[in-house]
Amino acid sequence: MKCLPVGSRIPFFSGLAAAALLGLWGRPVSAAKGDVPSAKEELAARMASERKTVDLTVYNGGTSLVREERTIGLAKGANRVQVPDIPATIDPTSLHFSSLTDPAGVRVLEQNYQYDLVNQAKLLEKYLGRPVEFLRLDPEKKKEYTVTGRILAVGGNPERYGGENGEGGAANPGLVAEIGGKIELNPAGRLVLPSLPEGLILKPQLEWMLTSAKEGEQRAEISYLAGSISWSCDYVALLNKTDDRLDLTGWVTLVNNSGTGFRNAGLKLVAGDVNIVRPEYDQSARLRSMTKMASAPAPQFQQRDLFEYKIYSLQRRTDVANNESKQIELVSAVNAAAHKLLIYDGMDQSWRYWVNSPDYRSQQNLGEQGNPKVGVYVTFRNDEKSGLGMPLPKGKVRVYKKDEDGREQFVGEDQVDHTPKDEEIRLYLGNAFDVVGQRAQTDFRSLSAGHVVEESFEIKVRNHKKSEAEVMVYEHPWRWSQWEMVKSSVPFEKVDQTTIRFPLKLAQDKEKIVTYTIRYTW
Repeated sequence: MKCLPVGSRIPFFSGLAAAALLGLWGRPVSAAKGDVPSAKEELAARMASERKTVDLTVYNGGTSLVREERTIGLAKGANRVQVPDIPATIDPTSLHFSSLTDPAGVRVLEQNYQYDLVNQAKLLEKYLGRPVEFLRLDPEKKKEYTVTGRILAVGGNPERYGGENGEGGAANPGLVAEIGGKIELNPAGRLVLPSLPEGLILKPQLEWMLTSAKEGEQRAEISYLAGSISWSCDYVALLNKTDDRLDLTGWVTLVNNSGTGFRNAGLKLVAGDVNIVRPEYDQSARLRSMTKMASAPAPQFQQRDLFEYKIYSLQRRTDVANNESKQIELVSAVNAAAHKLLIYDGMDQSWRYWVNSPDYRSQQNLGEQGNPKVGVYVTFRNDEKSGLGMPLPKGKVRVYKKDEDGREQFVGEDQVDHTPKDEEIRLYLGNAFDVVGQRAQTDFRSLSAGHVVEESFEIKVRNHKKSEAEVMVYEHPWRWSQWEMVKSSVPFEKVDQTTIRFPLKLAQDKEKIVTYTIRYTW
């Protein structure tokens, strides 16, 4: 049986004329002679050039828009064009093609995304029933010789093909071959295939059928969406000795696992919650020391608005290699005002499970739970006065502080959401070691046939630090939306319907006690 030579192809567009007349892509197609090939005609493939320019717009969710320009040499009439170096994660339904040279004269009749890549199992399946060679070793002469046979079955998916000497059948497990008129199981020898079978390719590529009104080179623009190109933002903050100033640097981490690289690419990043329709199943920081400077360097990204999102444009071009993680500085602030805050929330988040529920509002034991931990927070404002003032993408913030030896130590991290300018950022870094809280329910009364409930609490906060501590005590009136504070031992502030707070100042090795009674009515 004669084998196809390397690179040969079976006729791809036979029978296409009828389909083209239906107007693929929703556009009418002329039936004039030379516009489309006949049923027996095979078009030689024309290869598009490498990318002349490429621009990437990368979104938060791992989707990217690729816009590239290539040159294509076209004949008048029908053309078959192959476009190489396409990401393996392309969404073929998102592709848009236009000729920059002759927009009205060049049209796409059909597009195909080819991704049947070479692997061992596919190669063997393509050669079922076809002649192949086995290289065997003559142990006496220490020389290789060739035998010819036919593959009858490939078995399972063999893990490897080829061995040190090719003897004993270890080289081709699961293979069945006819050699010299006899059937051999797991035939010995190194299997050699004469050529790459039709239909298998080394890299994903696009193949189009185009019609052109004239012969010559065309500048073409191609746009498409691709997955597995993603970006995220990470921030590194360095607190000063008194915890009232910090230096902040934001880093963009760009990850490309799309299957192809992009050289000298323009880069834009879109931050925001962009809605993308996804299938039912989904296929698809660097730690840097910060040195205090007199002023922050000029930013590498320029920020603008896009619809209801934010877009960050890199002010230079960059290479984005395949299987690469690249980091670029996004924002930098020096000596920004900060504030350390200690918060004692004795109920933590448990109250959210009971809030305003008639099933729970009269149960005395709910609300007795007490959490002794006092959280440590650092806050700062994203404004120009702090050296920031640009919308900050969501990301993880890692915070450091120098110890008594002047060496930076990690003190905590937190995740922040997209933050507009002039908004406060609050980072939860952990729990205080020397400041503890204690919360207890001291009284509970149900009045007026169960339509009024009063309960009292005692909250103790102890400071074992060698310095004064400011602690904000948070409480949550959760039993019902209609409530009033009957009495309180210290001033309080109503933050919202389910949050009140008591500001405390504690001297060294001192304790403060907060007592209050609250009444619910329904």
